[in-house]
Amino acid sequence: MAIVNQLPSAADGRRRLRLASPVDEEPVGELDVSTKNDVDDAILRARAAQVAWAERPIKERAAIVRSAVDQVVARREEIIETLQAETGKPRAEALTIEIVPACDFLNHWSRRAHRVLQDERRAVHGYIRPLKKLRIHYQPLGVVGVITPWNAPFVLSLNPVAQALLAGNAVVLKPSEMTPRSAEWAVRILHAAGVPEDLVQVVHGDGETGAALVDGDVDKISFTGSVGTGRSIAARAGERLVPCTLELGGKDAMIVCADADLERAANGAVYLSMFNTGQVCLSVERIYVADQVAEEFTRLVREKAAAVTCGSGDTDMGPLFSDTQLDIVDKHVRDAEEKGATIAVGGKRASEKGLYFQPTVVLDARPDMDIMREETFGPVVAIMRVRDDEEAIRRANDSDFGLGGSVFTRSAAKAAAIAKRLKTGSVVHNDAAVIYGVAEAPFGGRKDSGVGQVNGVDSLRGFTHPQPLLLSRWPLKKENVWYPYTAAVARNLDAVVRYGFGNRIMRWFLS
Repeated sequence: MAIVNQLPSAADGRRRLRLASPVDEEPVGELDVSTKNDVDDAILRARAAQVAWAERPIKERAAIVRSAVDQVVARREEIIETLQAETGKPRAEALTIEIVPACDFLNHWSRRAHRVLQDERRAVHGYIRPLKKLRIHYQPLGVVGVITPWNAPFVLSLNPVAQALLAGNAVVLKPSEMTPRSAEWAVRILHAAGVPEDLVQVVHGDGETGAALVDGDVDKISFTGSVGTGRSIAARAGERLVPCTLELGGKDAMIVCADADLERAANGAVYLSMFNTGQVCLSVERIYVADQVAEEFTRLVREKAAAVTCGSGDTDMGPLFSDTQLDIVDKHVRDAEEKGATIAVGGKRASEKGLYFQPTVVLDARPDMDIMREETFGPVVAIMRVRDDEEAIRRANDSDFGLGGSVFTRSAAKAAAIAKRLKTGSVVHNDAAVIYGVAEAPFGGRKDSGVGQVNGVDSLRGFTHPQPLLLSRWPLKKENVWYPYTAAVARNLDAVVRYGFGNRIMRWFLS
């Protein structure tokens, strides 16, 4: 359902969309667009439901969310069928990208929610310690608006929604209009697990509906999508002083060092740039390979890319999910070719019908090419030779994006040293993209790739307000510095400065 066209409005004036399959471009459904009134009504119902949900113990909320794993397992074939109808992705990719991580995220967060979100004791320092004790209460925000993309519509909806619910919030989900039914499954399985219907709701539509959600009475926005839309959301959220998490685009670089295992690096270069038809924010889009091994590396990449099967049915690679994205991929490849790059494999649409693009290898890439600067989001691997690791690091950092990166070398120490110099949200050794599946890792971008994290402990706590509770240890009538100010008060305070902070040993004890 990636090809979206406007239909005549309904009798009541509601906008309607026609959806077509990326596999054969045949119509597969229609979508009624939620109005601003629909969105506001959903938020209102969600806020009413959130009060009772937040009062439930964390372990009780977690037990309900954990039971959603059973729902995914039991209904996985239906979910996969919907995913394939809307995106055309192969069954193996529906399982590895959507179903397996969905089960893992639900299981992981529900098992850890109580430990992460329960009231936390923190030690107080110095002269305050004898008088006060500190507790941090992770207070739910209220209603969270979640806006999700079309490239992994089920898991990218389920993961933030589950985290927000575990933290005690209500959620209104606005999925991409290109994959609405796949994202709906995230809400359906949570309802089947016992989450109250008004607590998590879905509204449908395009950017107009998304804007209504961002401008609505929500307490946070979690957005995954394009840089342009992310900037708009950040500006609108800023006007209302509402927090937002933005997971945006990427132009991830892969560095192939002279000591790399070239067989693994070539396998990785092809798979990690082309799985999900390259439509992954962490997809490898730029490769910088050391000149000493470039000939053998590119030979292996060409060989392996030429063996990737593409088309409908039981193939390695399905269609692009969006007709607009197909045009972008073709434009980037044509630009590279016109500027002197060699299209060593593929480089064209794979069929006249459907949104298929051939697995493509671009050699002799240069920094001025669109394919090395703009997000391509397609099954293309672009390779540039570099003199050494220093040039690779410099080239990798020369980007407006900073989501992820990878380093292929036989030395973990070298990989870590290079990684620490890359201005990117995360770095993976001898692999890429898998970092999103590591729930413990704080996943987020730098530069144009976003703000905040969507995994890790801080992500779960990010759906709360960490409220400090400063409690008195003793039932005092008043503090020593309260009115009236006397000469003794001033002498005592001066003594703290002179004998406490003026003495290096005492300063250490007070720190």
